[in-house]
Amino acid sequence: MSVTSALGLHRVLEPRGALPQAAERVDADPALRHPDEIHIAAETLNVDSASFRQIEEEQGGDAERIGRRIVELVARHGKLQNPVTGSGGMLLGRVTWIGAAAAATAERCGVAVGDRVATLVSLTLTPLHLERVVRVRPEVHQVDVVGNAVLFTSGTLAKMPADLPERLALALFDVAGAAPQVARLAAPGARVLVLGVGGKSGLLAAVAARRRVGPDGTVVGVEPHPGAAAAARALGVCSAVVEANATDPVACAMAAMAAGATATVGGFDLVVSCVNVAGAELAAILATRPRGRVYFFSMATAFARAALGAEGVARDIDMLIGNGYCEGHAEATLALVRDHPALKAELSRRFA
Repeated sequence: MSVTSALGLHRVLEPRGALPQAAERVDADPALRHPDEIHIAAETLNVDSASFRQIEEEQGGDAERIGRRIVELVARHGKLQNPVTGSGGMLLGRVTWIGAAAAATAERCGVAVGDRVATLVSLTLTPLHLERVVRVRPEVHQVDVVGNAVLFTSGTLAKMPADLPERLALALFDVAGAAPQVARLAAPGARVLVLGVGGKSGLLAAVAARRRVGPDGTVVGVEPHPGAAAAARALGVCSAVVEANATDPVACAMAAMAAGATATVGGFDLVVSCVNVAGAELAAILATRPRGRVYFFSMATAFARAALGAEGVARDIDMLIGNGYCEGHAEATLALVRDHPALKAELSRRFA
């Protein structure tokens, strides 16, 4: 096995030399089989929230047109990569073939031919061939399909857990990096703000933050939708949930700081942005104390806008790009949900 084949460069059509995620087109031909690949019969695409929302708005909310647009993007690029958001998602399927050089990856992930699995890498780097779309599920940002996907040995995947509904597990795997990363970044007694707290990543982040900061810490959530805000309050982990819109940065930051009583220290120690619409960067920045940190866990984030925005308002803070992967993230996220009955019940209501 070579480094280039492990990274998937053998599937890149253009530009040559690019990694699959950055490539404009990859070869998704399911008839080709390389020893460092795992092939998966794709059944459900869990589309990134920012990407699905953009496509949904672009297609006027029509499920059939959403499905056609996804097929069009996959046919054009050989993978699912939204040209507006740059994001993709991940998928659920069944392992159909494991190359000889990929056997160690499969063993490490505990999967074998015939197992139902979720990929834990982005669809923006996963060669994907679609035969057809079976059903579009806008309420959960999932698309049932018939097709084939290819996972390289540099990637990772997870066997579907037996004790959770598949659609719920798929939704959790999609944002599995959120809660473990928040647990790393928060500290006991810290003040944490979660923007977009009513979404699945926001709920997970809030629960992880509360566990980490403990009874002496503060966790405040911001959510513009009343129903989602009520769901976040019902978990009992937030000191307060403010109904505000993060695209109105000054009003949002002021409301959040008032709810968290952080005005005297200039803001929160850690702000986690899970907002799936554009324009929320400055709300996070303005709500962060000097030398505090912002963790942008959203593909709707414009990182140039965040960097220049922080400079423009003279905020000396650290800004972190949301990495969907960290060691043991899938297992940690499943354990968090299993250990928090209210969180499990709310997510099951949405996705199961």
